[in-house]
Amino acid sequence: RRAMVAVVGTRKAPPRAEASRAFLFRPTSLIPTTATMALRAAQIRFPAAVLAAPVRTTALGASRSFSTADPAFIPQADYPPPRDFGQLSPPPRLMLGPGPSNAHPRVYTAMATPMVGHMDAHFIQLMEEAKELLRYAWQTKNPFTVPVSGTGSAAWEAAHANLTEYGDVTLCAVNGYFGERAVDMSSRYTNNVMRIDRPWGTVFTIDEIKAAFEKYKPQLFWIAHAETSTGARQPLDGIAELCKEYDCLLLADTVTSIGGVPLFLDKWGVDAAYAGGQKALGIPPGMAPLTMNDRALEKMAKRKEPVKNWYLDMNMIRKYMVSEGNAPRTYHHTAPVSMLYAFREGLKVLSEEGLENSWTRHRENGELFWEGLAELGLEPHVDYQYRLPTLTTVKIPEGVDGKQVVTHCLKNYNIEIAGGLGQLAGKVWRIGFMGYNSKKENVLTLLGAFKTALKEQGKLP
Repeated sequence: RRAMVAVVGTRKAPPRAEASRAFLFRPTSLIPTTATMALRAAQIRFPAAVLAAPVRTTALGASRSFSTADPAFIPQADYPPPRDFGQLSPPPRLMLGPGPSNAHPRVYTAMATPMVGHMDAHFIQLMEEAKELLRYAWQTKNPFTVPVSGTGSAAWEAAHANLTEYGDVTLCAVNGYFGERAVDMSSRYTNNVMRIDRPWGTVFTIDEIKAAFEKYKPQLFWIAHAETSTGARQPLDGIAELCKEYDCLLLADTVTSIGGVPLFLDKWGVDAAYAGGQKALGIPPGMAPLTMNDRALEKMAKRKEPVKNWYLDMNMIRKYMVSEGNAPRTYHHTAPVSMLYAFREGLKVLSEEGLENSWTRHRENGELFWEGLAELGLEPHVDYQYRLPTLTTVKIPEGVDGKQVVTHCLKNYNIEIAGGLGQLAGKVWRIGFMGYNSKKENVLTLLGAFKTALKEQGKLP
């Protein structure tokens, strides 16, 4: 009521004779038109006694004579605003590193559309559409196939947090930087994390995996279908049958393969998987795919203790994400509305192109890049049979300053590429042609940038 009195400003109090009567508020021109219409429609009434109170000036910057104990008092900020940073204007990078990649223009447009509430029926419908599109991308019928509010690491941790209890044995297949991270992440939820190792850039055989199963008897087996640090593609054939034999769940990292590499979760018997949108799906980071089949959901439902991560507790989020019977959806957290728009649109673009066409496009551009590398005397780190077309690790030749090449591409071509991680730091460049960026012209442009960079260091005539 005080706010409304303040808006009236200099309105005089009604005569005492009218004090017992209610006053029908008529907004002044100081109120915006939409607010005026709303107030009139609501027929807001104020007791005359309220209007009889002394009027207080509330204009910005005006001095105030009333007490700071008054809840209507607005104090001055302790610190002034920061300097004027200017309008947002990021450079137009061509992002050809390991991710994120440039998003499809339709995705940017989708993010700029008006928001609705995260419990709005329209938003729920969009979420259901996104889930259906995601099932197509993964080639699965799992009902619990959802976007997680966070980057790919959030979906990854959600899988470990929900499918692991303290005392469980988790086995991680380590053949790259992200295998090391899987060991670290899983160790936050159980005290029995085992590992098998291969040289970075190679893949595991089914016999190696079987021997580890026999030795450790795991309840959860983690493996990267696409190791983002090395560019290696791990065959998954036969692993699911082994997992079922040992009553173990199969958890697959598909961050750099979804949308760009043939991927059949149901056919391969993968129990749970996660991914990232910022690579071959052409979506900005901020919302990540997660899926669990019936075996995984059964494990989650039989937990003895609550999930040790409230934000990523899928038993709770499931009540919001999945409509079961006539049960109402239950609020858990505020979903990132604009990111869901982007997520849905990126998957829609993939669906319109068709998985087979997307897989073919990524393969052809990968092959083109590898041929161009050979002409420059450069060599991929991973053997051809297991090489990802979405992401290539390129060996840095002896005598070449790898960081200088990265800087050359950025300064002269506005192209972002990246160096190696962990054991491969300083030994490889990581190059990605993923999603919207998987184009012939981008491949040729980067090869041209490599050529001038090597010439700059005297490695080419």
